[in-house]
Amino acid sequence: MASSEREDGARGQVQRRRGCEHYDRGCLLKAPCCDKLYTCRLCHDNNEDHQLDRFKVKEVQCINCEKIQRAQQTCEECSTLFGEYYCSVCHLFDKDKKQYHCENCGICRIGPKEDFFHCLKCNLCLAMNLQGKHKCIENVSRQDCPICLEDIHTSRIVAHVLPCGHLLHRTCYEEMVKEGYRCPLCMHSAFDMSRYWRQLDDEVAQTPMPSEYQNMTVDILCNDCNGRSTVQFHIVGMKCNICESYNTAQAGGCRISIDQQ
Repeated sequence: MASSEREDGARGQVQRRRGCEHYDRGCLLKAPCCDKLYTCRLCHDNNEDHQLDRFKVKEVQCINCEKIQRAQQTCEECSTLFGEYYCSVCHLFDKDKKQYHCENCGICRIGPKEDFFHCLKCNLCLAMNLQGKHKCIENVSRQDCPICLEDIHTSRIVAHVLPCGHLLHRTCYEEMVKEGYRCPLCMHSAFDMSRYWRQLDDEVAQTPMPSEYQNMTVDILCNDCNGRSTVQFHIVGMKCNICESYNTAQAGGCRISIDQQ
């Protein structure tokens, strides 16, 4: 994908080309904060020491006739189409990606709209297949991604919903699972680990502990069900007695019953 040109000067000195690396559009936004012209708010924010408020944009400049005019979908001078999709609230111009404006989110989302619903508790648009099947966390979308520490709610990167209800950028999630399997916030398993747990069952069965450890027990806390249990100590892993997960942490010292010593 082509890199956006850097803009300099009061008008940014933008070359006359359509769009940038972020959006396909036929106009430049006139930033109400500094009166400079940029292809999009992201290009502006990458080059300035302040942020462009998309909702306050009033004027745009046509890339063909260069007429500055009120924000609208088509140039009033030369009829250039500024964007196949245009939102008069967000002032988003782009090619058609089945976008829709969500009143509850307050911004535009990539659709199609009928494939998504807005969860009022999570305060986020989610895929229809998650309706009634995800764990709600109030205003979870207003939290930053725990991997990259950047905003999720207004990000152009799709959010991934973990079984625990926490959100990550999809790209951050894909990188995370190359290294581990747990939510970085609550340590809950980030996907179904049941097949791997059964493999650990086999490994535990095939790896007997030395005799001095065979009667040793330990208290554990399960990161998946939050249950506590006392289990036999094993170097491979300690399985939760409640949900049979190996995603556990030792919650006390090892001990051997007096009558078994």
